[in-house]
Amino acid sequence: MTALSVVIPTLNAAAGLARTLEALREWPDAQIIVVDGGSSDGSVALAHVHGVEVIAAARGRGIQLAAGARAARGAWLLFLHADTVPAPGWRAALEAFMRTEDGPAGYFRFALDDAAPAARRLERRVAWRCRAFGLPYGDQGLLIARRRYEAVGGFRPLPLMEDVDLVRRLGRRALRPIDHPAVTSAIRYRRAGYRRRSLRNLLCLTLYFLGLPPRALVRLYR
Repeated sequence: MTALSVVIPTLNAAAGLARTLEALREWPDAQIIVVDGGSSDGSVALAHVHGVEVIAAARGRGIQLAAGARAARGAWLLFLHADTVPAPGWRAALEAFMRTEDGPAGYFRFALDDAAPAARRLERRVAWRCRAFGLPYGDQGLLIARRRYEAVGGFRPLPLMEDVDLVRRLGRRALRPIDHPAVTSAIRYRRAGYRRRSLRNLLCLTLYFLGLPPRALVRLYR
């Protein structure tokens, strides 16, 4: 069994995938799994060029992440979005975290690839959300020991909020920040506007907590 398996769900993610896969070369013996949900933009070909494993799954991030976890051989699993790039030095940060005695689940420090002041404000709000509520999102990555992942039932086949669902089942006591950044593409925020996108995300989260099924939230989110 390898020490680490990295699971990356993709759906027309070629624009950011190459940078993520390049960053992952820092841990050359890690198992990298790209789980594709039916891309038409060359994401699969790009993954093959980088020499990583590719499996197909039905579309839906929760479905894809669960499929990747089933194919993983690592004692630890890192779930990572295709447009999230761990900053240099991430391997040492993860290895230190993985030596923690109680084997908590961990998440990177959220960062955006945008110099705009709005990006820094959003980063601070995300840091506060994680401190106050123990609620990291998938774009911060999730590092979790296989035994803990399996103990809580893994990812459920949800099209949205699959990260929130898993984090809530893990519980705040099982979560710890990894003191290292992962840089996520800010393109969605630049396109929609930081304020508008942030409010939309908050609305989706609120409706989810009020009991609206994730499938009903997909159109609003996108």
